[in-house]
Amino acid sequence: MLKLDWKRLGITAGLSLTLVAAGCGSSDEGSSDEGESGDSGETNYGEELGYSITGIEAGAGVVAGAEDAVETYDSLEGWEVTTSSSGAMATELGEAIDSEEPIIVTGWTPHWKFAKYDLKYLEDPEGVFGDAEEIRTMVREGLEEDQPEAYQILDQFNWTAEDMEEVMLEIDGGAEPQEAAQNWIADNEEAVNEWTDGTEEVDGNEIELVYVSWDSEIASTNVVAEVMKEQGFDVTITSLDNGPMWETVATGDSDGMVAAWLPATHGDQFEQHEDSLVDLGVNLEGAKVGLVVPDYMDVDSIEDLQPDN
Repeated sequence: MLKLDWKRLGITAGLSLTLVAAGCGSSDEGSSDEGESGDSGETNYGEELGYSITGIEAGAGVVAGAEDAVETYDSLEGWEVTTSSSGAMATELGEAIDSEEPIIVTGWTPHWKFAKYDLKYLEDPEGVFGDAEEIRTMVREGLEEDQPEAYQILDQFNWTAEDMEEVMLEIDGGAEPQEAAQNWIADNEEAVNEWTDGTEEVDGNEIELVYVSWDSEIASTNVVAEVMKEQGFDVTITSLDNGPMWETVATGDSDGMVAAWLPATHGDQFEQHEDSLVDLGVNLEGAKVGLVVPDYMDVDSIEDLQPDN
């Protein structure tokens, strides 16, 4: 991702107006800069942001949605979506919030950033990003016959957005993913017992789970892996890009994943591979994707932004 140099941009007059409206400390009154505002007098965040939306990995569904939004909304004419990684996006978001500067990111929930920061989704009147999503579990064909205990644990795995965000927030606070997963498991024995109900311990059976390196999937995959290790499995977890993650499960080169966002985010990959893998159903409900901004920004809808004219 091409990072914006906020220090060089500075805090513009338009941002000062926003901070006054939010009660964030600027005491200057009556300042005005026609170049920073639209006809309605609202801050022109497009100019301040260089008409750029901060994205994650190229090929991610939320990035594709943002690119579709740029094509769909007149208010985003001339904008672009820069891409890099979910970690880089989170770093830029944190730096912007620390300085109370504007930023628009491709966002999704569950994610620890919503527990750490005051954020909001921009309204999407055109429905480019779709409705709420589900995260589903996919496994390779033949897993039920080869590894019935693993199949059953993966089939029974489910949790809530709050559960996932708890693990993600601990990782963001400095814990290793494996450590955060083990801590959550220790505090949630009842849920874990439901996942392993009806299964027997095994003796070193090898299992490989794949995931895309998003904070949400790092959390879920590590939790499932630690539960399976406690049941005697020798578990390998492998981070891949979106396409290869789906392909390795579909070809049987890996055993499964708990990281399938549907119907929108991974819709293309699912359509391509659905006949070559086994869908074990929803493991988390109420996921969401869209454009996300800090709550202090005086904008509520994608339509409220200004094009690069």
